[in-house]
Amino acid sequence: MALKGIRVRVEGLTKHFGKVVALSALDLDVKSGELVAFLGPSGCGKTTTLLMIAGIYQPTSGSILFGDRRVDHLHPRDRDVGMVFQSYALYPHLTLFDNIAFPLRLKKTPSADVRQKVQQTADLLGIAHVLERRPAQVSGGQQQRAALSRALVKEPQVLLLDEPLSNLDAQIRLQARGEIRRLQQELGVTSILVTHDQAEALAMADRVAVFSTGELQQFAPPEELYDRPANTFVAGFVGHPPMNLLQGTFADGQFTVGNVHVPVSVTGPAGPGYLGIRPEDANLRGTVPAKVVLVESLGREQLVTLDLGGPSVKVLVEGGTKPSAGAQVGFGYTPPSLHRFDSAGTRIGS
Repeated sequence: MALKGIRVRVEGLTKHFGKVVALSALDLDVKSGELVAFLGPSGCGKTTTLLMIAGIYQPTSGSILFGDRRVDHLHPRDRDVGMVFQSYALYPHLTLFDNIAFPLRLKKTPSADVRQKVQQTADLLGIAHVLERRPAQVSGGQQQRAALSRALVKEPQVLLLDEPLSNLDAQIRLQARGEIRRLQQELGVTSILVTHDQAEALAMADRVAVFSTGELQQFAPPEELYDRPANTFVAGFVGHPPMNLLQGTFADGQFTVGNVHVPVSVTGPAGPGYLGIRPEDANLRGTVPAKVVLVESLGREQLVTLDLGGPSVKVLVEGGTKPSAGAQVGFGYTPPSLHRFDSAGTRIGS
């Protein structure tokens, strides 16, 4: 089974619900065969965008193109998309076979072809042995595979995944994450994944679109989001634990916040702004006096919260290093790892 992916573009895509602007003038270009993740907090516009691509919502303005064909005026059934919902949306009274076969039967596909395609897709997803069971008789992971099989069986040009792993427990979710990514690469289908889970987005996607309050903040490969966040929102949202963001003033080779002076190696004009330091790039061997407030065990690592005499920062240290609460230490960082943002929160420099 091999699918032919297609380029998906949205141009000036906007959606209003009454006076509420759910999405504002989005421009996005998804390459053929690419898996793109829409990432952001609840209410940021990611699901609204997906549902407009699917045809479930109609745009207020803008256009949606599959290849060179404009589709925003088409009914969902005419867009050649497969969709997996958060709830899986399986019919409880039907067997998994009949659930998977449902879109083929709507298209009046001959019975022999239905059986062949369902069996082929079920084999691919590893659920051929439970096809005669109903959804309530199989595990959550098998229900998720059945929903994915139903989306793929009609060989769509675009696969849309709306929080498909959120109902699975942690261990099964990790396994399913890898399976979906492997399957998507093997089939070559253009795919869009909506998630609020950054680990899921970074692990699965070729590129990630980060949304906030109905606007696109950054669209880039996972490594670029992590290494060069475009603004303080992306910096604070991508990465776990989140980046430390201190608001203060840059001048004369140092960053000042309150009575705290941090020597900096990042260049740029003097003035107000934000200094970003990821907890994993910080250490307890620096020159800035700090007091240990809290130590949290993360297994092989410790997350240490420091008081710098006003502002606080978090430092990720190896598990063998476990300072005591109240201890005096020196806050420091790896020199190339600083991130500088202007007073509006926009990244300065590379």
